[in-house]
Amino acid sequence: MDNGVEERLLGLEEQEESDIKQRIWVELKLMWRIAFPSILARVTAFGMIVVTQSFIGHVGELDLAAYALVQSILLRFSNGILLGMSSATETLCGQAFGAGQYHMMGIYLQRSWIVDFVSATILVPLFVFTTPIFRLFGEEEEIAVESRPIGLWMIPILYSFVFSLTLQMFLQAQLKNMIVGVLSAFSFVLHVLLSWIFVNILDFGVAGAMGSFNISSWLMVFGEFVYVFGGWCPNTWKGFKKAAFYDICPVIKLSISSGIMLCLELWYNSILVLFAGYLKNATVAISAFSICLNICAWEFMICLGFLGAACVRVSNELGRGNAKAAKFSIKVVLGASVCIGVIFFALCLAFGKQISYLFTSDEAIREEVSSLSTLLAFSILLNSVQPVLSGVATGAGLQGTVAWINVGCYYVFGVPLALLLGYVADLQVKGLWIGLLGGVLMQTLALSILVWRLDWDGQVKKASERLNRWFLDSSEETN
Repeated sequence: MDNGVEERLLGLEEQEESDIKQRIWVELKLMWRIAFPSILARVTAFGMIVVTQSFIGHVGELDLAAYALVQSILLRFSNGILLGMSSATETLCGQAFGAGQYHMMGIYLQRSWIVDFVSATILVPLFVFTTPIFRLFGEEEEIAVESRPIGLWMIPILYSFVFSLTLQMFLQAQLKNMIVGVLSAFSFVLHVLLSWIFVNILDFGVAGAMGSFNISSWLMVFGEFVYVFGGWCPNTWKGFKKAAFYDICPVIKLSISSGIMLCLELWYNSILVLFAGYLKNATVAISAFSICLNICAWEFMICLGFLGAACVRVSNELGRGNAKAAKFSIKVVLGASVCIGVIFFALCLAFGKQISYLFTSDEAIREEVSSLSTLLAFSILLNSVQPVLSGVATGAGLQGTVAWINVGCYYVFGVPLALLLGYVADLQVKGLWIGLLGGVLMQTLALSILVWRLDWDGQVKKASERLNRWFLDSSEETN
C-alpha cells in the first residue's frame, strides 16, 4: 500500500473519530439540558420528604416510625401509581414534540390530569384509614395509632402529585423544564426554613413538619400553573379543550400499563419496609430500613433525571423517525449515568457510618443504619443503570413489557429471597436488603437484554401509528 493511500485512510479515521466526538458532545449537551433541571427538581422534591423525616425524627422515635410507615408504604404506593400513570404523558408528549404535533401536547396533558385526579381520589381512603390498615398488617399498636394524623396530612400532598408530575413531564418533553428545577429548588429551601420555624422555634411538632411539607409542595404546583397558563408555552398550551375528554380510553390503557410498571418497582421497597415491621425490635428496624431506603431513593432521584433524559431523547427521535439517533442517545445517557453512580458509590462507602446522624439521635437506629451502609452503596451503583433502561422502555412505550419483567425479578425472585435471608437465615434487616439488591440486579440484566434486542425500526413505525391514530388538527380540536 503506497503512502498516499495510507494517508487518506488515516485522514478518514481521524475525521470519523472527530465526528464521533462531536456527536457525543452534542448529545451530552442535549442530555444535560433535559437531565440537569430534572435532577434538580426530583432531588429537591424528594428532599422535602427526607427533610420532613429528619425533623420528625428529632421529635420522637415513635413519630419517626409512624412517618416511616406512612411515607414508605402508603405515600410511595400512591406516588408509584401517579408517577407511573403520569409517564404516559412523558411518552405521548415526547413523541408528539418529536413529530411536530405541538398542539396535541396540551390535550395529552389535560387527559392525564383527568385520569390522575380520579386515581388520586380512589387512593384517599388509604390515608384516612391508616390505623386499621396497619393493624390489619400486624404492625405495633402504638405505631398504627400514631400514623393516623400523619396520614391525614398526606392527602393534600397526594393531590399535589396529580399536577406536579404531569406538568413536569409536559415541560420536560419540550425542553422547558428548567423552570421546574428552579421552582422545586425554591420550594425545598422554603420547606427547610418553615420546618425549622414550625418545629424548632414554635414547637408545633409533627403538625409543623407536615404543614411545612404541604405549603412547599403546593407552592411549586402554583408556580408551574403560572408558567404554563401565563403564555410561556404558546405552541403547546392552547387552553382547556373539550377534546381532552375524547379518546381517553387509550390514554387510560397506556397510563395503567405505565402505572403498573413503576408501581411494581416502588412497591417492592415498600413491601420490604412492611416486612421490617415483623422483625425483632420493629421500631428500630422500620426506622433504620426507612432511613437507608430514603437515602437510596434520594440518590435515585438523580438517576431519574437520566431516566427522564433517556425517555425524552428516545421518544423525540422515535417521533422524528430516527432509530439510529435513538440508539446513540441511549449509549451516551447510560455512560454519563454510570459515571455519576460510581462517584456516589465511593462516597457512600467512605461516609456510610456518618449518614445516620442527619436523621436520628437514637444510638440503636444509628448502629443499624451503619451496618447497612455497604449494601446501600451497591444499591446506589445499580441505580445508575436500571433507571436509564426503564427510561428507554418508557420512551418507546414498552411499559407493559417492563411490568412483567418487574413481576418476575422483584416478586418471584427478590421478595422470596429477602424473606428467606431475613427470617429463615436470621440476617434480619441485612437479609431483607440483600434480597432487595438481588431483585434489582435481576431486573437490570433483564432490561439490558430487552434494550439490546429491541427492533428500533419497528418502534419507529409503532410511534408513528400511535401519533397518527390520536392526532387532531386544529378544527377537530375545537369541535
